[in-house]
Amino acid sequence: AEAVADMDVEIIVNLQGDEPEIDPANIDYLAKMLMDNPGCPMATLAADIQTAEQVSDPNIVKVIVSSCGVLNASYEKKEMDSRFRGNDNTQNAVRSTQHEIDRAIYFSRWPIPYDREKSGIGNVKQYLRHIGIYAYRKKFLLEITALPQTPLEKIEKLEQLRAIENGYSILVGKVKHTCDGIDTPEQYAEFVKRYKEGAKR
Repeated sequence: AEAVADMDVEIIVNLQGDEPEIDPANIDYLAKMLMDNPGCPMATLAADIQTAEQVSDPNIVKVIVSSCGVLNASYEKKEMDSRFRGNDNTQNAVRSTQHEIDRAIYFSRWPIPYDREKSGIGNVKQYLRHIGIYAYRKKFLLEITALPQTPLEKIEKLEQLRAIENGYSILVGKVKHTCDGIDTPEQYAEFVKRYKEGAKR
């Protein structure tokens, strides 16, 4: 946040270093998604999970979402009592034209939702993986990073939970994403190998 404090910008896109192979079009889409929804302070991306192994992998963060929309209101501190509560009013629905946009309910390293009938992991099509990229309104980024860490944020080691625990909504845009992030030394070695092979072509 300190790095952007003096920048004359409205929206900040933060791409995590463990997502070097993200599609550039997804970066543009994320920024536009936040621009098109001026009442929302923060947005991120998610994609379908492909395998049961990914569901159970704690390095792959899962996200559950609500499609009920997000209150299109200011996030000024004086209006924090309303804090982007989800609602069914079509006038306040999140605007989306070409992609599916939802609101994050929770992020976890654990398989969520838990499928009781399947003893944990059910059909992989019901799971979404979080992609490590965020778009923030500059003012909100400065505000949220000034707040103390929250209990669930500390437990899961997931910074985005600070926003949820403080009552803010996070837009989640669903995209196609076939590349794995880099969470282990083995995945980094595989990425370096792919990069070197691509550079030789």
